[in-house]
Amino acid sequence: MICAQRSPRSGDVHFLLFAVIVAFFLGCARPTGFGIGGQYNVARLEFVGRSGNFDKAIVDLEYVVSRDPFYKDSLTLLGRAYYRRGRYKDAFQVLQRALAVKSQDEIAWVALGLTQLRLGDDRKGMESLKGGLTLLSKLSENGYKGIEFWDRNGLVRNSLRKTVFLVAKGPDEKQNIIQSGELLLANIDREQWQGTLDQDQDRRINY
Repeated sequence: MICAQRSPRSGDVHFLLFAVIVAFFLGCARPTGFGIGGQYNVARLEFVGRSGNFDKAIVDLEYVVSRDPFYKDSLTLLGRAYYRRGRYKDAFQVLQRALAVKSQDEIAWVALGLTQLRLGDDRKGMESLKGGLTLLSKLSENGYKGIEFWDRNGLVRNSLRKTVFLVAKGPDEKQNIIQSGELLLANIDREQWQGTLDQDQDRRINY
């Protein structure tokens, strides 16, 4: 017995087409913060971008580290976000975790040193800062973390030299050390942010 084939009705075709279009746009409209990678990118944008929404960055980074504490520099960034919100005890705990994961994390060492100074542990704070600044000096001799145009205005180098000089003078310069160290990290953030924008622009031009 041969079954007659039914040609699709116009309404069926239109419905199927509509379903495909909806599925496509739902897939493309997936929120930026979807998944660990997306949440990390959103948090980093909040932290180093112009908005500076550290509360939002903390929420996103807490999500990331609860699922994968080894994901990029999420622990260091979370510790720094706590620091920026004045949550120094939380920052101290998280930055210690970050260094347990990656002992040569120069940014974590600098941030930990500043945190320890804020908490009144000047001796250990100075030690942490010295270690972090030494690592940072070595890593930034010829660029930094693969960024092609690094520190073109010399802001990071100047901040680094000033912070090293103040740390060498000792704890009597504590307040100046904190201010200089915070400015150093802020300048590094700006350079990394600008480097990311430059690299994205180069990719678009060469596409």
